[in-house]
Amino acid sequence: MIKMKVCMLGAFAVGKTSLVQQYVNSIFSEKYQTTLGVKIDKKSVSINDQTLELILWDLAGEDEFIEVRSSYLRGSSGVILVADGTRAETLDIALMLKQKVDREVGEIPFILLVNKADLADNWTIDQTRLEQLKQDGWFIMLTSAKDSANVEDAYLALATKLQQTL
Repeated sequence: MIKMKVCMLGAFAVGKTSLVQQYVNSIFSEKYQTTLGVKIDKKSVSINDQTLELILWDLAGEDEFIEVRSSYLRGSSGVILVADGTRAETLDIALMLKQKVDREVGEIPFILLVNKADLADNWTIDQTRLEQLKQDGWFIMLTSAKDSANVEDAYLALATKLQQTL
């Protein structure tokens, strides 16, 4: 079994913890839980007859100052950036966090999850921006931690990218 560290990055309240809990434990809670520092979970996944143990580092949300501690990023094999479809500014934060990751640990596999697909009628993220990111080579999935839409597929997509780096 190959262990791979994956950091979950995004603004406050975009649903990072809810996505991890949905993926690891198949649960969703309406109760908001602020992550202080880092919360670590793990889940094994089989890709092409190879088992990867994803060590999921759910980092505290970042906003104005983008102060992700470099020490949390060290040793990361991959990153899941999370934005909240109902708050357009969270996409800007995700983009800044991607730049920080590139500076701190280099270019590693990543995906962008635009969460809260169950609230699509209230989205403020411009679809044109998402299309431009896709054209620039970004892998983007629309997810809902609440109803589990695309959650499993998102983690499998990143695990596949990680397995290809071995």
